[in-house]
Amino acid sequence: MTWDRLVDRARWLRRRAENVCAALLLVMFLCFVLQIVARYVFNYPLGWTEEVSVLAWIWCTLWGAVFVLRERDEVRFDIIYSASSRKTRRVFTIVTGIAIIVLFGIALPAVVSYITFLKVERSAYLRIRLDYLYSIYIIFAIGVIVRYGALTWRAIRGHPPDIEIGAGSAL
Repeated sequence: MTWDRLVDRARWLRRRAENVCAALLLVMFLCFVLQIVARYVFNYPLGWTEEVSVLAWIWCTLWGAVFVLRERDEVRFDIIYSASSRKTRRVFTIVTGIAIIVLFGIALPAVVSYITFLKVERSAYLRIRLDYLYSIYIIFAIGVIVRYGALTWRAIRGHPPDIEIGAGSAL
């Protein structure tokens, strides 16, 4: 497979991930409007709309952080980082990358265990098993490990941490 073909597939996957986020935002908005109409027009509040909104927000936030957010789009305090030399920025990237990989890697078994444990609980209104609802955090944790593994590897190989591999890259 050629590099251009791989980049095209990554772009296609990123657009589908953006579509998922857009659908989740639409669900949140519709639940919000439905709740307002039900509560203030019909004087009949709906509890399930709040539950759906919160779950859609959690999924949208974590899904977007793993599959949509690019490294250059992340919000960070970079006054020292931006003022540093290219070599120092590489060192910062390697140190923070290793720390994040190690910490998320250490926490991952406990996270999986806890989310698996949640199969005994169900949501208040929709009665959906909580392990299904919060399984996105496992995907998020693995995605963070993979993302920072790639960033750390690129920094070790000498690539500047603030330049992406290709336009529209999945990293």
